[in-house]
Amino acid sequence: MRDLIFVAFLGAFFAAGFRRPFVFVLAYVYIDIVSPQRLTYYLLNAVPISAMAVALAIGAWLAVDDKSDTRLAPRQGLLAVLLLYCWYTTINADFALEALSKWEWVWKALAFAIFLPLTLRTKLRIEALLLFMILSAASIIIVGGIKTLGSGGGYGQLNLMVDNNSGLYEGSTISMVAIAIIPIILWFTRFGTIFVPDWRVKAFSFALIFACLLIPIGTSTRTGLLCIGLLAVLLLRDTKRRFLYLSLMAAVGIAAVPFLPSSFTERMGTIKTYQADASASTRLAVWQWTMDYAKSHPMGGGFEAYRQNKIRYDKVKVEGAPANATVDTQLEVDSGRAYHSAYFEMLGEQGYFGLGLWIVIQLIGLLRMEILRRRYARETGDLAWVAPLAAALQNAHFVYLLGAAFIAIAFQPFVYMLIGAQIGLDTYAARKSRETAWTGFGQRRAVPVAA
Repeated sequence: MRDLIFVAFLGAFFAAGFRRPFVFVLAYVYIDIVSPQRLTYYLLNAVPISAMAVALAIGAWLAVDDKSDTRLAPRQGLLAVLLLYCWYTTINADFALEALSKWEWVWKALAFAIFLPLTLRTKLRIEALLLFMILSAASIIIVGGIKTLGSGGGYGQLNLMVDNNSGLYEGSTISMVAIAIIPIILWFTRFGTIFVPDWRVKAFSFALIFACLLIPIGTSTRTGLLCIGLLAVLLLRDTKRRFLYLSLMAAVGIAAVPFLPSSFTERMGTIKTYQADASASTRLAVWQWTMDYAKSHPMGGGFEAYRQNKIRYDKVKVEGAPANATVDTQLEVDSGRAYHSAYFEMLGEQGYFGLGLWIVIQLIGLLRMEILRRRYARETGDLAWVAPLAAALQNAHFVYLLGAAFIAIAFQPFVYMLIGAQIGLDTYAARKSRETAWTGFGQRRAVPVAA
């Protein structure tokens, strides 16, 4: 029965695409984030629905979409360079077969991020993209939030509908994404037009934000806690009543402590005693190995290069009061441990050039959103939504970059959709600025668009 429901839903989705071709883009977004083929037993597993959606999206854009004044943004060019470079490192990878397995989905994420901004020519399309991204992620987040309220969760114990914890179904990744989308959800409570932000939309939005905050608790991920702290600081920037905001944050934090499950508080306690935690100690050892590896392999080892690492580290455990503490040191030996960091993932797999290119792409995104935020900060007309959305996308990007320090998500497709949305917003604003000329503070005069 569940298979039939999914088939009927996707069938209606695709049918709508033949009437409104941009729906094919949204269908691919839903399929890529939720992976409905992983939630069914057979029917969707037997059909390449993801390939069908992206083929229809590109075909519809080529056939019927308005391509007047279509231009590639510099970041799309950089993404194309990164795509080609990843192809080069893949064909020269240390582990050829394993590298091909990762390449199969990485190139799709990069290629779709390059294509996506070409379709985002209107505010409605930008809003629809972000709405589908949020609702698709919400289908996972809401389940996780309900299960957290019911059982409290636990590290590696919160079941998010599937047994395979890859993609957004992995605990640390969904924790990062859940916190990153909060600023965009808040934007919809003020500027949404697909669903007018009445009391029902706002009630759902704030309930979803609550579920987003529950995900790091249910998954007991330290990364999620750090992302919450960063987002609280970032939101302070655009808050008018900062003292009230800080007071409320402190009150909510103090009030929440008694209700936190013991599995969460115990896990967070290992932040201070990281040397006694095998996970944290392993990460430090892998990061050191990666830096040493890059010195002899400056071009990287291709995807899955971490499989060859061999690490040794001391696991330190301190017991007793500080004045009379006993220190127990135990040597640990391991091999083939993952990077646990997007930065070291890029360094180990793509070398110095790949890491540098990846960082430039991220920094340009932050810079361009800051430029839009300041340029449209005082806008009160039809473009009043641009600055708040730029700020929301920038905050989401900051949260990702912090989470990426502890998770190997350098090529997470959801993030590249966010980057595509950033580029789409940037090019949309650029088109609008070419259509109008500023004659004074807040006044515009229409001018012909350059041919």
